Amino acid sequence: MDLQLKGKTAFISGSTQGIGFAIALQLLKEGAFVVINGRTEDRVKEAVAKLQQQVPGATVSGVAADFSKAADVNKLIEKLPVVDILVNNAGIFEPKPFEEITDEEWLRFFEVNVLSGVRLSRHYFQHMLQQNWGRIIFISSESAVMVPEEMIHYGMTKTAQLSISRGLAELTKNTNVTVNTVMPGPTKSEGVVEFIKQVAISKDITPEEAEKDFFKTMRPSSLIQRFADVSEIANLVTYVASPLSSATNGAALRADGGLVKSIV
Repeated sequence: MDLQLKGKTAFISGSTQGIGFAIALQLLKEGAFVVINGRTEDRVKEAVAKLQQQVPGATVSGVAADFSKAADVNKLIEKLPVVDILVNNAGIFEPKPFEEITDEEWLRFFEVNVLSGVRLSRHYFQHMLQQNWGRIIFISSESAVMVPEEMIHYGMTKTAQLSISRGLAELTKNTNVTVNTVMPGPTKSEGVVEFIKQVAISKDITPEEAEKDFFKTMRPSSLIQRFADVSEIANLVTYVASPLSSATNGAALRADGGLVKSIV
């Protein structure tokens, strides 16, 4: 299927690995011009090289920016003033007991996970309205509606993204601009792989056993009972980014493996 993305320019924040990298790869395969992002120049260059190897002839570049710093975001916008597709993917997570989460950590999670998307959307949204076409996609999480007890600060930021996304969508009436949220469930990104390794070490079991135990004890409502592959999330995001998704607006789309027990 031709998703009609040839010639569209897309920016994906936090895309040197994991879900963001997979989204960049899929968009490149569809013929989009892609700009990726990471916190350091070295990480960005390495990821750009990998993408060029996997999609020969693709147009891909990168911009380094740390989304915990407003100044970095402003510099990024100066280098990339206009995009057709914005994927707000940058984010951090860390399991931590609620009583140990400091004020500084609450603010850091909000700054990176929420304000990163706010700052980028605030700039690019108006350009999209002016050209009467655009896509803004927030990468949230099933944790937005099933807040994990081991990461309450993370769940808070994911819930905030849903509110911002829906609010922005209300401002797109009678235009060809859409704003949506994709909500992955537990996904086998590099960070999650490392998390499972640490759990396995702490319990003196194999990573495979740790994954099974994770779904048995911490995410028992999952229907697929496994981590999603990053490509499975990227497939949905790529469709939502395309002109073919024009009737999907203001939606929170789950790619959670059936974890959330809801019929809507």
